[in-house]
Amino acid sequence: MTKADKPAPKIIIETMEITGMSQVEAAEHFGVTTRWIRTLQRRHREGGYEALEPRSKRPHTNPRAIQQPITDRILELREELTNRGTDAGANTIRWHLQQEGIDPPPAASTIHRVLADNGHVTPQPQKRPRSSWIRFQADQPNETWQMDYSDWTIAAHKRVVILTILDDHSRFIISCRAYPYATVGNVIESFTTAAEAHGWPQSTLTDNGRAFTTRSDRKNPSRNGFEQLLIDIGITKKNGKPYHPQTQGKVERFHQTLKIALAHKPPATSIDELNSQLDDIIDYYNHKRPHRALDRITPAEAYNALPKATPNPAHNSHDFRLRTDKVGTNGKTTLRWRGKLRRLYIGRRWGGEAITMICVDNHVDIKLITTGAQIAAYTLTDEKIYYNQKDNEITPPRGTSKTKNLETP
Repeated sequence: MTKADKPAPKIIIETMEITGMSQVEAAEHFGVTTRWIRTLQRRHREGGYEALEPRSKRPHTNPRAIQQPITDRILELREELTNRGTDAGANTIRWHLQQEGIDPPPAASTIHRVLADNGHVTPQPQKRPRSSWIRFQADQPNETWQMDYSDWTIAAHKRVVILTILDDHSRFIISCRAYPYATVGNVIESFTTAAEAHGWPQSTLTDNGRAFTTRSDRKNPSRNGFEQLLIDIGITKKNGKPYHPQTQGKVERFHQTLKIALAHKPPATSIDELNSQLDDIIDYYNHKRPHRALDRITPAEAYNALPKATPNPAHNSHDFRLRTDKVGTNGKTTLRWRGKLRRLYIGRRWGGEAITMICVDNHVDIKLITTGAQIAAYTLTDEKIYYNQKDNEITPPRGTSKTKNLETP
């Protein structure tokens, strides 16, 4: 007898009461066991005919059921992370629960079910499978820095730009600063400041914007200051194909995350206020947010887990220094070398120009940031503080040959 053919418990009990059948006779008549007959009779005595209705086979207790305080905390974290503008998925919530001392935390699938049961999951169409993605990643920290500008709007609909430098291996944000305009000078400023804190990278990867390269500029194809700086330090320059932002996909994807986070903050009224917001977002992103592409560790942990790559040439030494500055209106600039401030006269015609000063051992090369052209060079000595026009090894004074001893008038 199948389950569908099994007689209803109410019919069995009514038949036994009317006919006076014994348990054995009823079991034989209805094709069931005497044990089932006794069970039905006991239920009928205790609760009448209503007690004969089918009962749930669900266990009365579940030792693996999630506790209500943890459920409440999952929902709280979902709201907190969403309001912050950061990732609020099941894996991220699980990581935060573990950081709060819940060990072991519920599985990501359990957390997802809690979110779905409470209306926090929106069904989405089937996405492209991850197995079809083509990934590339640098083998070491500082092996490649991805760089890119992105637009943002502050008070009074003023458009500004945000320059981000991201480590390709770890997704660690090396630098993220807001500027009024996308210029090569701002690129050099962020790049050199980041290098002072984290060391020089082995290579850079950017798009073909004019602030990064002049390769697509037909009117001015000569190198700009950033390109010349990379050559001087020995850093390999890589550029993506035009109209193919996927090459710089990591920094492009970060800008999407960044803008979601900024949208959840009060609109900044100035660049300084925007930079303060960026500092808060980057600190959380680098140190407190597990990254899906890094097996759920933070970018800071991934960045510090391996030895860092370095540039190829000999400039990677303790005797190498780089400084950015502007030539004064009097044609002079300064450089601190071996504990003393050296005064360098470049020439009044260069007044107001943004420059980079590359110091290797006791030799200083001075180049324009905008074009990368070298305009001065000096060999420093311990005794000398002031270097005038005759000391300039690139543009000596009139009537003096470049091959002549420049120490004599």
